[in-house]
Amino acid sequence: MNNIFIIGLGFLAQGLFFIRTITQWFKSEKEGEVLSPIVYWQISLVASIIMLTYGILRNDFAIVVGQSLVYTIYIRNLQLKGAWRRMHWIARSLAVLVPISYLFWLVFSGNFNSIFRNKDVTLFWMIWGIVAQLVFISRFFYQWIYSEREKESLLPLGFWIISTFGSLMIFTYSIARIDPVLFASHSLGLFVYIRNILLHYGRGSLFTKLNRIPLLNKLIGKVSDKIK
Repeated sequence: MNNIFIIGLGFLAQGLFFIRTITQWFKSEKEGEVLSPIVYWQISLVASIIMLTYGILRNDFAIVVGQSLVYTIYIRNLQLKGAWRRMHWIARSLAVLVPISYLFWLVFSGNFNSIFRNKDVTLFWMIWGIVAQLVFISRFFYQWIYSEREKESLLPLGFWIISTFGSLMIFTYSIARIDPVLFASHSLGLFVYIRNILLHYGRGSLFTKLNRIPLLNKLIGKVSDKIK
């Protein structure tokens, strides 16, 4: 039962990460350029806390390191978007206090050693997983520096290139770790990362191209009418 709960938490976190990515992709496809919507960073905060919980419960040092390092960048992007102050003070307080509480608990409860010395992960794969997480989250450090320079929250080309390489590394780690959560999330995410790279090179919106196909356009119209 505990394993089902833990895996469920992981899928919930990755589901939220996937929703943020899909939301960003759809908005970008609609405009024909890469966008950095506020909701992307809001969902990132919630998903990151849940994923950090998953990493602690699964004794996965690579996940804990990755989520801990990137968390403040999500907050900074919300500040650059002017959305952080508009959030309810309770939400802001929880966003700051929960990760700090986890850190104190890990250090003073002695659980940090059990995560760092997980016998289910060999030294090679632990190092590979940490490096993979560092490569993957370095995209946000690159994005943060780029956004600070431009004085606005942006998702530049380098962000998506780093995302692709980091995701491929984590994908191989998930196979060795037998982690269905990481396997599923990075399998799906790779398409969006590559698609954003193509958008940066001016390949145009897929929605515009699909609308040029009469039969498909009618089908999309019918589906839209039913959803309404």
